[in-house]
Amino acid sequence: MHDDGTLWKMIYLARRNPRLAPEDFAAAWREHSALGRNCTNVQQRVRSVAQCTRLLDALPDGCSSGFDGVNLMALRDRASADAIWSDPETLATMRPDEPRVFDRYVRECALVAREQVLHGGSGGTAGCAAVLTAFLKRRDRVAAEDFERALPLAPQPWSAVRASRLNIVEPGRPPGHDWDAVLEWWFEDAQQLVQSLAARPLRGALPLLYRTVCESGASLFLATRVSHRRP
Repeated sequence: MHDDGTLWKMIYLARRNPRLAPEDFAAAWREHSALGRNCTNVQQRVRSVAQCTRLLDALPDGCSSGFDGVNLMALRDRASADAIWSDPETLATMRPDEPRVFDRYVRECALVAREQVLHGGSGGTAGCAAVLTAFLKRRDRVAAEDFERALPLAPQPWSAVRASRLNIVEPGRPPGHDWDAVLEWWFEDAQQLVQSLAARPLRGALPLLYRTVCESGASLFLATRVSHRRP
């Protein structure tokens, strides 16, 4: 964490290696994450990790099936986002295992973002087992400053949400991953998430705000359950 209190995160949308069955992806991802225990740089620079795999048994309307999961990684500071990619120990230990688990190297889909707690407090996601993530693209006619000011003002769309986080994405994004913000809505479990979206589907539940400052056609929603987290 910076002296100014900014919380930095690395977020990446994951597609599994197509040779892995969807139901085997979570276990392979956990195995990959375990390699980080042998990397001093990772242990020092990563404060927490939540690996969230896409719901396979009940995909809510409007949610994508084009990705297999999302990784939400809290970093010690902004410099950690760059240092991880150049760390010899990490490159030797974790990078060679990435093609076994994913369809590309993690660096090719990783976003760096500044987190803002919208509700739920600093520990609000503890005990939550499911998360809906929205990858949002700012409309061209909307200034970046107006975009950042508008998103936190939107009311919570579902009463079962236990915590929510807004992540403003830094420039320098990988090709094909040009989103400006990532919103997280945390639920007690996958059943609560699915029931909430069944009662108030994405198309009607999201405030007008998201349809005015965001490009709806370029945004993406992923419904997931937490398959691994630390601490």
